[in-house]
Amino acid sequence: MPPSPTHFRRFAAIDWSGAKGARHPGIAIGVCDSGDAAPVLVSPPGGLWSRAEVLDWVRAHADIPMLIGFDFSFSAPFLARGAHLPGETASTTARQLWAHVDAASDETDLGAAGFLEARRGTHFYLGAADGTKADFLHWRACEVAHDGSTKPSTVFDAIGAAQVAKASFAGMRLLHRLDGRVPVWPFDPVPDRGAVVVEIYTAIAARAAGLRKGRSKLRDATALDAGLAALGSRPHAPLERYTDHATDALLTAAWLRRAANDATLWHPPAMTREIAVSEGWTFGIA
Repeated sequence: MPPSPTHFRRFAAIDWSGAKGARHPGIAIGVCDSGDAAPVLVSPPGGLWSRAEVLDWVRAHADIPMLIGFDFSFSAPFLARGAHLPGETASTTARQLWAHVDAASDETDLGAAGFLEARRGTHFYLGAADGTKADFLHWRACEVAHDGSTKPSTVFDAIGAAQVAKASFAGMRLLHRLDGRVPVWPFDPVPDRGAVVVEIYTAIAARAAGLRKGRSKLRDATALDAGLAALGSRPHAPLERYTDHATDALLTAAWLRRAANDATLWHPPAMTREIAVSEGWTFGIA
């Protein structure tokens, strides 16, 4: 098996949001350096992050040896039906899908809620009026476990607290606008210098920190420090507020620091080249 990259010296986890509007309490960026120092939150320039500011932040760190994880799905399923959005797209790569989503979206701050709403009942389930929910449930290869069960919410289910659809399609607009400035794994090869963007799933970090399924949210200093300690990190500096977004970003940054050295995560056996190009993969699923 090829080795894992060795040049990363900084690790960032970004808790993302697909909410409407220009500034979002649901976005948080946690960053840590090599070693065992606790991650810290990056202060947003406007009090709350906008998605455009996150894009600018990533671009500004393109030359830093940093592994940057975003908590959204980087593509729609492709393999199961031979199309990302059947009947609409001819895309065969995720990059082509990103371009399509961005060109078809005019919402402020890289938003994509309107993109989904215009396609409700066709590609996306937003409520009972759209038909039978099960008809919309399609998953990427990395979201299906070895026993055939499914993992995260599908990007076509756009209703409920666990939905990832709006955040994911807004994120695809950001990925498109990176325009190759920062490599995005696994669609791009990992270079031996500079930053790299990967897809993360914060629940994977929570499991690695010993948190049980269904109880992965940390809402106080003691619980956060216990999770960080399980990942080899020192205690954090106290936060003004312990939101799910802030603690997810901090814990997952510490997990990325440890996971970056695992060659299996960079070369998952089930990830074929076709999957890597068309659907991508969640870093942390082996």
